[in-house]
Amino acid sequence: MVEPRIAVAVVTMGNRPAEVDALLESVAKQDVAPARIVIVGNGCRLPEFAERLSLPGEVTTLDVEENLGCPGGRNVALARLREYGDVDIVVELDDDGLLVDPDVLRRVRDLYAADPRLGIIGFRIADENGETQQRHVPRVGKSDPLRGGYVTGFLGGGHAFRMAMLAETGDWPAEFFFAHEETDLAWRAADAGWKILYAPELLLQHPKTSPARHAIYYRVNARNRVWLVRRRLPLPLIPVHLGAWLLLTLARTRSVAGLRAWFGGFAEGLRETPGERRPMRWRTVWRLTRLGRPPVI
Repeated sequence: MVEPRIAVAVVTMGNRPAEVDALLESVAKQDVAPARIVIVGNGCRLPEFAERLSLPGEVTTLDVEENLGCPGGRNVALARLREYGDVDIVVELDDDGLLVDPDVLRRVRDLYAADPRLGIIGFRIADENGETQQRHVPRVGKSDPLRGGYVTGFLGGGHAFRMAMLAETGDWPAEFFFAHEETDLAWRAADAGWKILYAPELLLQHPKTSPARHAIYYRVNARNRVWLVRRRLPLPLIPVHLGAWLLLTLARTRSVAGLRAWFGGFAEGLRETPGERRPMRWRTVWRLTRLGRPPVI
């Protein structure tokens, strides 16, 4: 059995230097060293981490003049890894995350080596007290965060991709900038027949946060939701999906300003071109439904 070669990619805006150092130190302590580490400065200039932290493997830092958003920044790292051409798996980690256990990369390597159709692995996200927020569990309802298995989506903070899968599905939707980019990529992977595994034994420690902390959250969340379904769902399912999320938003959102921004983003998503339209096949809809999350929820 040929063991896949692993790279680690981190995107940072330069505003969390201590957290990035801690994350990279946790990568350096892994019992399987990554072949490459790529760090992208998203609208900032980065220091030379390799010299300061004694990191394993080949370390590349890339400075991007403007903030491309999380998906755009990750695409920069993926493009550089393709230029090297010697990596099979990429592990992408939030810049304020931490690999607590030293065997995460080894477990990732072994999972991919055992299944050639495994495309995405989602890590478990937990805070320093070991608590996983429900929004970080890739299942509908109050599901046990320690129950692993095949799912329909993955967690953006900590995950792994097979590079061969990305060559088939395409990379992150950079135009989304923030929100729902994981679902867009997961649906493309599922439609191409790749498996998505939630592996809770792969832990990324991450501070407890709310997505609404971002000033653009309500507008971009709504805009991207509309873009997502216009790009990926069969036509009959688009109004069903958007109608369900409209009702949920009205029930959940207590902020009048937030609702105003949400409806502005919703209108923007309908008005603007969402990019390529490549709707999933009906058999993929059925597959996602059997996995517990039909693409209207």
